[in-house]
This record gives sequence, structure tokens and C-alpha cells, in this order.
Amino acid sequence: MHTTAHRLAQPIKLYRHRLSGHSHRVELFLSLLGLPYELIDVDLAGKAHKSDAFLRLNPFGQVPVIDDAGTVIADSNAILVYLAGRYDDGHWLPRDPLAAARVQRWLSVAAGQIASGPAAARLVNVFGAKLDANALIAKSHALFAVMEQELTESAYLAGSVPTLADIACYSYIAHAPEGGVALDGYPRLRAWLAHIEALPGFVAMASTPVSLAA
Repeated sequence: MHTTAHRLAQPIKLYRHRLSGHSHRVELFLSLLGLPYELIDVDLAGKAHKSDAFLRLNPFGQVPVIDDAGTVIADSNAILVYLAGRYDDGHWLPRDPLAAARVQRWLSVAAGQIASGPAAARLVNVFGAKLDANALIAKSHALFAVMEQELTESAYLAGSVPTLADIACYSYIAHAPEGGVALDGYPRLRAWLAHIEALPGFVAMASTPVSLAA
């Protein structure tokens, strides 16, 4: 498995929330790249993400944000693209146009169907969001059925090796049961999660007590 160790003058600061899958995908990628990083927890309940200081980092008032020796990047997928371009050699974000397009497709899914499906369903249970849980669960299963079929072609989402596609999609799918979305009927999807979890440098996202069992 390809990883790259780097010597940096200072750790990359990651402003995050420990239960945010968007934050976790960045932490996971930093760890897989072997980059030193410092976790800075943002108190979302206390509205720290809406403070003047944080809004100077990200005017949208959202985590995650990184500060790489003064280079500030917001948005989880944008951060992944930056880190791959800055610190990797084309493994995680291929330079070949077709391979890059395959990765971009899944970055769009992460920002689209995953965000509005399993990530949103999880908001209901974990954060008490007033959303239609049944509709979100149904939307999640529709997505997972497509992903299950896609994974008949290769072990990873965009081909035979892991890429940013997998990193962007992993966190909220791994924690989908916290939103009431069962993974039992998707053996290839579960195998894909296991492939990610076996990567050198993998770090898990914090679990919550809510689940299908609860």
C-alpha cells in the first residue's frame, strides 16, 4: 500500500468536530499520508464556528478547515484535493484524465447523495435534526444498492487501488447504522469498508451510542 512520509516545519492544523464525518475524512487522509497534524476541536454547540475568528478561516462557518503553515483551505473535499496535490505523487488523485474523472465522480457523490442520504439520516439520531428519517433511510438504501453493484467491478470505488474517492465516501457510510441505515444487505460494501480500515495509517471516527440496536 502506498503511503508517503513528509517532514513539515510544523503540523497541519485541522479544525474539526469529532463526530463530523466531513472532518474525519480529512483526518483519515492526513494519517494515511503520514503527515503530522494537530486536531483543534471546534465547539459547534457553543457556536464557535460562527465566531468572527472562525469566520475568517471559513466564511461559511463550517468544519473542517486546515491551516498548512498559513495556507488555509476549507471544505473537506477541497482539502483532500489540496493535500493530494501538495503531498502525494498522483496515487490518491490520478493525473490521467479518465482516472481523475472517476475519482471526481465519487467526490460529487460524497457531496451529493451521501451528504443528503446517510449523513443526513445520522443527523437525526446523533444531533436531533428535525428531518424525515424514513425518507433519508430510503434514500440511503437506494444509494447503497448502486454502490453494491459498482463494487462488483473492483475492490475500490474508482478502480483497483484506493483513491480520494474512497476517502471521501468512507466515513458516513461506515457510520450509517448510527442513522438507522443497516449495512447487512450489502456484502461488497462491507468488504470495501474493511479494505479501507486495513490501510496502514487508518484512524477510526468516534462512534456514538445511537445505533440500530439502540
